[in-house]
Amino acid sequence: MNIEQAVLARLRHLPIDKQQQLLDFAEFLYQKTTPKNSLRTVRGLCADLKVDITEEDIAQARQEMWGNFPRDVV
Repeated sequence: MNIEQAVLARLRHLPIDKQQQLLDFAEFLYQKTTPKNSLRTVRGLCADLKVDITEEDIAQARQEMWGNFPRDVV
């Protein structure tokens, strides 16, 4: 019996709430071993949201936010 079969055999004998705990723990271990996306860019910050933001979207948002901002003219 390999490890996967042994885990499944044990899993089948656990109550549902314990199965959920085991799944949560497996997910925790999985996330610790997978590389994380870069959080230094907007694209990295939004990667988990499954939102595709283009450079044009960012430029438009900047223009909307700062377009009417008063500037000092020398």
